[in-house]
Amino acid sequence: MNFKRQRTDQVDVNLTPLIDVVFLLLIFFMVSTTFTRETRLSVELPEAQGVAALQAKEMIDISIAANGEYAVNGEKLSRSDEATLRTVLLPLSQKSTDVPFVITADAQATHQSVVRVMDVAGQLGFVNLSITTQEPKAGAK
Repeated sequence: MNFKRQRTDQVDVNLTPLIDVVFLLLIFFMVSTTFTRETRLSVELPEAQGVAALQAKEMIDISIAANGEYAVNGEKLSRSDEATLRTVLLPLSQKSTDVPFVITADAQATHQSVVRVMDVAGQLGFVNLSITTQEPKAGAK
């Protein structure tokens, strides 16, 4: 008997559709990625040792108490939130944003309270931002 051998087809995988799909996914992720530019304040921290700076004629002094209450140029604010702070600082920013903006915070004040003031100042365009420090006590490191 003469049996004919069955012809075997060679099995191969076509990679072209797979490469196309990967390429399309790559394009999709590149296009759908959002690039955000975060705003940052450039802050120069004053040194704790040295002579006191000369007092400017005009300056904005923000005091932050240990419980988070704000005072702008010695006047206590009715509420300690961002909207009230922005309302008080907006007229001052329309005069000039080059005036020294000094933040004086209690050592026990929360970081959030200080950052909130810095954020509002940056959004309103103040550029001369500084933070006051206390001269170290004798014998302290």
